[in-house]
Amino acid sequence: MTASHSAAGAAPALPDTTGHVIWDWNGTLLDDARVVIAATTAAFAQAGIVAAVSEESYRRNFTRPIRLFYERLLGRPVGPEEWVRLDHAFHEEYHRQADRCRLTAGALEALELVRARGWTQSLCSMLPERYLLPAVEAHGIGGYFVRVDGLTGGERGGTKKRHLIAHLAALGAAPARAVMIGDTVDDAVAAAGAGLGCVLLDGGGGLHTSEALAEAGVPVVATLAEAMGLLLPPVAPAP
Repeated sequence: MTASHSAAGAAPALPDTTGHVIWDWNGTLLDDARVVIAATTAAFAQAGIVAAVSEESYRRNFTRPIRLFYERLLGRPVGPEEWVRLDHAFHEEYHRQADRCRLTAGALEALELVRARGWTQSLCSMLPERYLLPAVEAHGIGGYFVRVDGLTGGERGGTKKRHLIAHLAALGAAPARAVMIGDTVDDAVAAAGAGLGCVLLDGGGGLHTSEALAEAGVPVVATLAEAMGLLLPPVAPAP
């Protein structure tokens, strides 16, 4: 497939009994695709790169690592120094426009349902923590999560698998009872690598084409309410 890497190996099935939900942030709980695309265009402009980035071209080419994605958009290699400048410019512009972002429709209801079912939940994002943590608090949902992890240090735009495995290790959550809910093929690849079941959200306005998500090998839903409907309630506690 051309839009992103495909999920490696068979994706684990969703657990018979869910105990923990790991949420992605951008594009899953946060409806920010248009801001992401606008920030990408602005980052290119700041670097003196003339490139028309439409929603269609973005979705057709999107992949991780993000450096490879930029190379697809530009049709040429992106050198190490140029990549660092573009990544920095993107995040600065994204942060500048962040107040345009809203929670995804049904996000609060889904978080409340997970809590009501007695499950725990956490957030694992590829957004740098210096932007992620304030954003989660600004949207008033920090209290739902037992852990929130974003990127730290100098890591830039890589794939999620290693980050998700580290998140699980910090949680101590049993993968057999945990589920990842995301919106990208990389979320599905990371979940498979971590031994997790995964559900992908395709609300029609994300960073991938619907065709790319359909090829990821995991359930794809149009709403977070549908995602919740796929997760089985936990076994009732013993009296």
